[in-house]
Amino acid sequence: MTSTITMKAVASRRLLAVAVAAAWSCHAFAQSEPALSRVEVTSARAPQPVRDALADTSVISADEIAASGQTSLVELLRQQRGIEVSMSGGPGTQSSVFLRGTANNQNLVLIDGVRVGSSAFGGATWQALPLTQIDHIEIVRGPLSTLYGADAVGGVIQIFTKRGEGAPQANLSAGLGSYRTRELSGGLSGGTGGDHPFSYALQVGTERSDGFNATKPSSNPYSSFNPDRDGYVRDSASGRFALGLAAGHELGFSFLQSRLNGQFDAGMPYGDDRTVSKVGVYALTSRNQFLPNWKSTLQLARSTDRTDTQALAFGDSAAHTRQDQLSWQNDITLGTDLLQLLAERRVEHVDTDPTSGVVASRGTNAFAAIYQLRRGAHLASASLRNDDNSQFGSKTTGSIAYGYKFSEAWKANASYGTSFRAPTFFELYYPGYGLPTLKPESGRNLEAGVSYASGRNTATATIYRNRVSDLIVNAFPCPVISDAYTYGCAYNVNEALITGITLGASTGFGPYTVRGSLDVQDPHDANTGKQLARRSRQHGVVAFEYASGKLRGGVETEFSGKRYDDPDNQVRLGGYALLNLVGSYAINRDWTVVARWNNVLNKDYELVKDYATAGSNVFVALRYGWR
Repeated sequence: MTSTITMKAVASRRLLAVAVAAAWSCHAFAQSEPALSRVEVTSARAPQPVRDALADTSVISADEIAASGQTSLVELLRQQRGIEVSMSGGPGTQSSVFLRGTANNQNLVLIDGVRVGSSAFGGATWQALPLTQIDHIEIVRGPLSTLYGADAVGGVIQIFTKRGEGAPQANLSAGLGSYRTRELSGGLSGGTGGDHPFSYALQVGTERSDGFNATKPSSNPYSSFNPDRDGYVRDSASGRFALGLAAGHELGFSFLQSRLNGQFDAGMPYGDDRTVSKVGVYALTSRNQFLPNWKSTLQLARSTDRTDTQALAFGDSAAHTRQDQLSWQNDITLGTDLLQLLAERRVEHVDTDPTSGVVASRGTNAFAAIYQLRRGAHLASASLRNDDNSQFGSKTTGSIAYGYKFSEAWKANASYGTSFRAPTFFELYYPGYGLPTLKPESGRNLEAGVSYASGRNTATATIYRNRVSDLIVNAFPCPVISDAYTYGCAYNVNEALITGITLGASTGFGPYTVRGSLDVQDPHDANTGKQLARRSRQHGVVAFEYASGKLRGGVETEFSGKRYDDPDNQVRLGGYALLNLVGSYAINRDWTVVARWNNVLNKDYELVKDYATAGSNVFVALRYGWR
């Protein structure tokens, strides 16, 4: 599903005033450089300063992640502009991330350049991704199918694991929190020089929590309340290694593995329902500077997403998927410009019962050309990509963007791009629901923005309009006449229009920093006019932070307008505002204490109907060598 943002919602004066007043803000009080001056690689598949990006791009640095005191990746992301989340209970339960009004399966997630997610259901298994393994995160808002292929309709979130350099360095973190939450992680990283430089980083972690009851008493006569605790156990490990073979030639290997055993409530008044989710990412990468103006990157990778569910209400189920990926990217420098030529092969596999008749695999061959122009104050890019899929055929996407730098501080940009989402195996082949003739969803996005960065002051504003057609929904009755579709079927029938404005900014004066963001959007189904499920019309964050010497502290407020839990807008989810506190104290150069107090006022609110959210909760960690 997607969202639509009407301009009358954008004109909400009171919220806009809050945004402008709070706009002067950074992403975290620990940051040491202006957010728009950082280097990112996701928006153009090549390194560039964030201030030169022709898309709305932000970076969550390693320092910001450490200073946030968060234990959950989803909780960290919900404080970024353009992002909303839903969770069916605590951190170990089913979670979704909505980027600029688009659905969880309309956003692409990469880990160290490798596509991850479930080919069976679509979207990343967010609750299984461990924050302790992450070095930094890049978020690009807007369609990027022309660079990355299917599913990058609303944007791309790329996660980078830790990388080593320099003298050997160890890190350790141990934390305790509410709901008997325990966290322990550690790692070792470093690098050597010489003719064959070698870098390494290895990180391991474990998290456990007794949790809280995932569900609430419901007025639904078909739902039962199970008054138990729904906890989780998450174990993870990651590593990145790189060896210099010769000047300009490097061979690298990276991996991430995570296993989540999480409890949930499936609708019975008793029993221990649980889901075991395993996510794996493995990549072998060769980077070669064949000529002074020609850099080649060849990557062979595999990602896995395995989910096994035990539930008394509907029995056991499993969804095991694998994506094998081969990509070859060539970056050719032409003066101040960059030409990129890309070829990819991706094969998706789904483990199924051989007697089910479900197609178990499909392949995609893709070719893309991207041209990045840099001429003085002028920035421009144009790209074209074709994905040829063995199931739904050929799909071509393209984009064009232009930016102008009025000064070193001010830049304006505009872009147009197309995108698509491939139907999942569940939507195509699940007995009694899937339809093998489904077409991909198609998106067309137009946006314009302006940004400012000078010293500690940053600001950005982006207005956008994203129309997504051939939306795949549960159509009842099914337009295909068949006894097999008694309860409806997946069908290309709806259209969503997502329009809105995203604001974010920061300022600093002395030891103080103020940061804020505001999204005003109108996410709706263009066929029915209904607001898209679980997405609000307004949401944002305001924070005030202090840093002096060894002591740092901050006050955060995050707020959201009302949402609906269903496409027909019959089940209302009320708006909310949360107050959070965060702080840290540097005992010495290596040791730091970090504390976070979420939902200080113990606000009772829902992200999913009849599912609880965390009350007032505290987490405290002692860290060594952590960044």
